[in-house]
Amino acid sequence: MANETKASEPQIHLRRRGPLGAFRSNFLTGLAVLLPIGLTIWLIWVAVGWIDSWILPFIPHAWQPDTLMERYFGEKPPFSIRGVGVIIFLVFTVLVGWIAKGIIGRSLIAWGEGIVGRMPFVRSIYNALKQFAQSVLTQGDAKFDKACLIEYPRKGVWSVGFVSTPARGELAESIPDDDDILTVFLAMNLLPPSGFLVFVPRRDVIILNRMTVEDTAKLVISAGLVYPEPSGAPSTK
Repeated sequence: MANETKASEPQIHLRRRGPLGAFRSNFLTGLAVLLPIGLTIWLIWVAVGWIDSWILPFIPHAWQPDTLMERYFGEKPPFSIRGVGVIIFLVFTVLVGWIAKGIIGRSLIAWGEGIVGRMPFVRSIYNALKQFAQSVLTQGDAKFDKACLIEYPRKGVWSVGFVSTPARGELAESIPDDDDILTVFLAMNLLPPSGFLVFVPRRDVIILNRMTVEDTAKLVISAGLVYPEPSGAPSTK
């Protein structure tokens, strides 16, 4: 009986990976390690070159990095030196920020905004860009609070969103619902700045307590290919 039982059991044969399969696996693993590093270095190199191309033309020729290298070392460098424009941009931006915090800087900004405020078309563009820059770049309370799930665009279909702030003012008063209304931003895959702004009652929002906003952003940008490490089930708030 024991022999018959062993004979009836399915035999599992593990196919040993050949040299070509091992080479392919090692190549893909190495590519997965090197590709993010290489792309990051390339993006930094391109960004630094782009900033230099905007800043260096304002510097006199005698003070250009290549000219200084040729003057002090006797020969022109074999490649263009990058990063000087970035340093100048950082120093200039810090200086402008320091001046803007003072009384004279605030007066100059108010005077300039007063002039812009008299230009109908330019005023709308400036105010929109100013509000966006202040909400994104300044360190304040204007930021995404938590990631969430809502049923959108129909019942039974769930979308990942970001809770920004509770609805206030006329919007909150105009929505016929007794529950608190949350402002939820639904980002588009591969194009995070684009998306939809929806106002949802709090009871219809599932807050993701263990998925951070950064992890959720990675999930959205990668179109569902990059999932955060599971640490538990979401809870409803």
